[in-house]
Amino acid sequence: MDEQEYKEKRAQEVSQLGAGHTEYKYEYTPELLETFENVHPEMDYWVTLNADEFTSLCPKTNQPDFGTLIINYIPDVKMVESKSLKLYLFSFINSGEFHEDVVNKIGKDLVALMQPKYLEVVGLFYPRGNISIHPTFSYAKEEDKYKELEKHRFLNRNLNPQRVG
Repeated sequence: MDEQEYKEKRAQEVSQLGAGHTEYKYEYTPELLETFENVHPEMDYWVTLNADEFTSLCPKTNQPDFGTLIINYIPDVKMVESKSLKLYLFSFINSGEFHEDVVNKIGKDLVALMQPKYLEVVGLFYPRGNISIHPTFSYAKEEDKYKELEKHRFLNRNLNPQRVG
């Protein structure tokens, strides 16, 4: 496939990017997520996406919870389209969920969407009552090298703890 064919195919795979208008959903909407084909599936490489202004609601107080989400993955055949991810993450703005639930829900949705070789979602939520919460979701395909990566990152998660807020 030449470069022009690739660009045309990629443009057909996504509907949000380049659309003349953007419609925001204010309730959890996983259907917003879109993918495009990874043209380098034979290679292992990292994709890191930072969502620095993530907002959801506390399920008990209905107060907003703010944080940064870090999504790291090694793609296989499909990759997540970033504008659709932005709209999907925005759809949590009125969703009352605990931090741990949000991170696990996002991780599971991305695994179902892409079936990556490896994926992790780290939530760095700002302090509330002097306590910040940093849950992490991880997934690895059944191949030994990805399972070993998942184990290593899990066991060494807090060697370099992050501080937010």
